[in-house]
Amino acid sequence: MSGHSKWATTKHKKAALDAKRGKLFAKLIKNIEVAARTGGGDPEGNPTLFDAIQKAKKNSVPQDNIERARKRGGGEEAGGADWQTIMYEGYGPNGVAVLIECLTDNRNRAASEVRTAMTRNGGSMADPGSVSYLFNRKGVVILPKNGLSEDDVLMAVLEAGAEEVNDLGESFEVVSEATDLVAVRSSLQEAGYDYESADASFLPSVSVPLDADGARKVFRLIDALEDSDDVQNVYANFDVSDETLAEID
Repeated sequence: MSGHSKWATTKHKKAALDAKRGKLFAKLIKNIEVAARTGGGDPEGNPTLFDAIQKAKKNSVPQDNIERARKRGGGEEAGGADWQTIMYEGYGPNGVAVLIECLTDNRNRAASEVRTAMTRNGGSMADPGSVSYLFNRKGVVILPKNGLSEDDVLMAVLEAGAEEVNDLGESFEVVSEATDLVAVRSSLQEAGYDYESADASFLPSVSVPLDADGARKVFRLIDALEDSDDVQNVYANFDVSDETLAEID
């Protein structure tokens, strides 16, 4: 699990800098629009929207874009798309289980793009339910260390329902039940600790260890999936050691 988290954190940092910035912006904007439509356009009364806006700001999405997406989703402005969330399941190289979360206005296009990315990169689609049981829905908050110790973070979030605090090198990962995500995030804010992101995520209950060759293949598959505009998140149950990550970086 730690390997996957570290890889995801590193990838998150690079994503804001690389040529896919436009794609990342589009996905963050989509999240804001959907959150506003689902729970209302007021971030104070809609924690999911609050977190979606925070994440967009952290990734340098212009305030105008954020505000327009919030208004479209909340019905204050016309032009919002009919976004649907669809989960696809499959297997990647080395038997790694993959969950693909799509947010799309065209189910057929999303299915076609996911299937193409899977088959071209050593993966295969699976029936609904055949992979998802290997994952648990969790709240995940990532916060930069900024001189904090693991105990500092633990003391701030324990009563809010946090289950564990993981050291990711330059940051900490706080894991909780998805229903406790807002309480955990709020506790960090009250303690004066800045956080990078707060998301409901799918974490694997069992992980498949990968060597450098297997890791390269799985990363290639995930990159291909994430290249689709319809794909919002990809979750996979692999574990990669720090040494292997360094080898293929």
